[in-house]
Amino acid sequence: MGNARFSATLDVVIPFCDVDPMGVVWHGNYFRYFEQAREKLFRQLNYSYNQMIESGYCWPIIDTRVKYIASAVAEQTITIRAELEDEIEHRFKINYTVTDTFTGKKLTKAYTIQVAVNSKTREMCYATPIDILDKVRG
Repeated sequence: MGNARFSATLDVVIPFCDVDPMGVVWHGNYFRYFEQAREKLFRQLNYSYNQMIESGYCWPIIDTRVKYIASAVAEQTITIRAELEDEIEHRFKINYTVTDTFTGKKLTKAYTIQVAVNSKTREMCYATPIDILDKVRG
């Protein structure tokens, strides 16, 4: 990670409501953080969720993996970095790294894979639509 053409970073202060009884961020909350970073990344591509809807395609997540390395806690500031891999012809794979904003300590690694689905027919596209590729390739 770190060499992606398109990336976005987002700082989040962990709210108390995101931690579990053990005092650490509940594992499922990381997906919200990934979503926030992914939204920021797509806006940089000039392909926000509203623009996706207008394009006639939706992009459901079909695969994900998360590796929890160290715990985040309430009131800790974390940085989520989302990077779009260069292989975009058939899917969007976004890699995430979560670090402590102040120490740089790596807390979590993850990825999501999304594919284009025609909004009208609900059929999965086996190639990224050309107008979307043009937008991402700039």
